[in-house]
Amino acid sequence: MKLNAYLLKATVVAALGGLLFGFDTAVISGTTHALSEQFNLTASSLGFTVSMALWGTVVGSLFAGIPGDRYGRRASLRVMAILYLLSALGCAFAWGWYPLVGARFIGGLGIGGSSVLGPMYIAEIAPAKWRGRLVGFFQFNIVFGILLAYFSNYVIGRMGFGAHEWRWELGIAAVPAALFLLMLLGIPESPRWLVKEQRVDDARQVLRMSGERDFEAELQDIVASLSAEHAQDRLLSWKYRMPIFLAVSVAMFNQLSGINAVLYYLNDIFARAGFSKVSGDLQAVAVGATNLVFTIIAMSVIDKLGRKTLLLIGSVGTMVSLAGVATIFATGHHQELLVWMLVGFIGSFGFSQGAVIWVYLGEVFPNQVRANGQSLGSFTHWIMNALISMIFPVMAARSGAYPFMFFSFMMVVQFFVVLFFYPETKGVTLEEMERKLGIS
Repeated sequence: MKLNAYLLKATVVAALGGLLFGFDTAVISGTTHALSEQFNLTASSLGFTVSMALWGTVVGSLFAGIPGDRYGRRASLRVMAILYLLSALGCAFAWGWYPLVGARFIGGLGIGGSSVLGPMYIAEIAPAKWRGRLVGFFQFNIVFGILLAYFSNYVIGRMGFGAHEWRWELGIAAVPAALFLLMLLGIPESPRWLVKEQRVDDARQVLRMSGERDFEAELQDIVASLSAEHAQDRLLSWKYRMPIFLAVSVAMFNQLSGINAVLYYLNDIFARAGFSKVSGDLQAVAVGATNLVFTIIAMSVIDKLGRKTLLLIGSVGTMVSLAGVATIFATGHHQELLVWMLVGFIGSFGFSQGAVIWVYLGEVFPNQVRANGQSLGSFTHWIMNALISMIFPVMAARSGAYPFMFFSFMMVVQFFVVLFFYPETKGVTLEEMERKLGIS
């Protein structure tokens, strides 16, 4: 089957939540020094300021499945767009530290919610043949948003806004947030949610328009998976132990790689190695571009090589690169190699964990509990993110090497967990995956 315009439009619009996710996640890296001076922040209070958005993501990801199930994936994504918009404007016009962290918390609610709803929506509307690449487009947009944030920080930093520079860097996100909200008005609802709401004819129409070759058979498979005997299922039951393990572990390892600690504090890492702010901003753009390139490569092969293969390859690459960063900080030599070690790390991550996590979370849970399962995986991702981002500046202040030694070791652990426990999900329909995991 071919990828048609109807399916492509729905995917692109839903994935815009990923762009805002990435932008809001990374843009803080260019403001940490200015915020520390503006509000007299210590290492601990800077960590709190950065992580406040992450605590918002924890809450947003934990509860996003509730409106997603009750009101639909599409309607709930519109709420996330509004939260993004309010956060950007709140940061731009913040009159003190408390309003700033409050606005960042609101943005975190949007990030956490869209990290659940966006990949879930795409996974539910995409045919099995295209699912890896289409859900991977959400990750592509996250990475593109990260690159856009670094580039935006670099451009704004050269425009001479002085003490107000950080307001522009954080506030510019209002533009894509407004665009996201407008474009969400023109996409269909998830066919699996429609079946769940007993709107079978509407679901049939969406499946037909999205290019599903045998849409009637697919519809009946969805109906069967949501049949009456599963109506009272709850996520936290023994039968779902394997999907829960897979979702929680893939989310934990994603953050135990240190990816967001690096992205949030990238300018500080470069500064510690002797780079100036302008050169650090420029190096950050290079790191962001690397992330984008390797994410594109991963998207092109994820449905051919498979999710498990990418995770194994990435585990080795991230482990070696992080060990290199730790060695540079431990010895104080060869700082000129730091950017190359970080590029190697980002490339390995983008090719593996970065491309796989949101795809995998959308695949391993059955229809009846997918919203809550996706919330659990995303919640795990964000709670780990928040904890690591709070601790990282304190640990790095004692020794730049310690955090990277820990991250490198965790990638060794990830390799063996994936090797022995992770099933392959490429080319399998969501309903077939239930049977493969023994939960249908």
